[in-house]
Amino acid sequence: MSGHSKWSTIKRKKGAVDARRGKIFTKLIREIATAARLGGGEPDANPRLRLAIDKARGANMPKDNIARAIAKGTGGGDDVSYDEVVYEGYGPGGTAILVEGLTDNRNRTVGEVRHVLAKAGGNMGDPGSVSYLFEKKGLLVFDAEGLDSDGLMEAALEVGADDVVEGEEICTVVTAPGEFQDVKQALEAAGFTPASAEISMEPRTTVQLERASAEAMLKLTDVLEDLDDVQAVHANYDISDEIMAELAS
Repeated sequence: MSGHSKWSTIKRKKGAVDARRGKIFTKLIREIATAARLGGGEPDANPRLRLAIDKARGANMPKDNIARAIAKGTGGGDDVSYDEVVYEGYGPGGTAILVEGLTDNRNRTVGEVRHVLAKAGGNMGDPGSVSYLFEKKGLLVFDAEGLDSDGLMEAALEVGADDVVEGEEICTVVTAPGEFQDVKQALEAAGFTPASAEISMEPRTTVQLERASAEAMLKLTDVLEDLDDVQAVHANYDISDEIMAELAS
């Protein structure tokens, strides 16, 4: 599991997500509307929409907000649509970064991302400069406390998961993107409910960061994720558990 994924889990446990709920709702509404526009408003026939709705429910978004976002995407709301954008770049310690966004103004978004990267000592890269370092994976994250990890591993591998990665605080089931929903539903039916579930761009190789670079990289990640047009940030850094715990305290 990448350092970025571990940091996201730590922030969720610390309640940082709740403190930013309004901004998170805005991002989720964009994703729901875009998924509905591209694939239709029926979750059973639109895996991307189903995942977006699951995330919205996990963030305690009201049903009415979800319904309005779907209507917006299928033509029942305003006519604003968002373009999908991906930016590639480099951060502290030579970390490779992928930034995924949904925007109604590409010039604004690329300018904001470039500014944030430059301020952190990083820079934008050309298309294709770092994307080859990542692959799309489904991630189902479970809190380790009270978890029957052996039972989860057995159930996950039986229903087609690629891997199960155990850690001190979390256990992560890794799937191919096409198997993600089936594995998620099967594990939930077996009594294993994930704390978070997403399709992510996971690094093929990672860069180990020392404390100074790690602190700078985590700050950069938070600033990028706080941009209105950014939906997700993926990076190939890894940070030791000791440094991660120190920075999270």
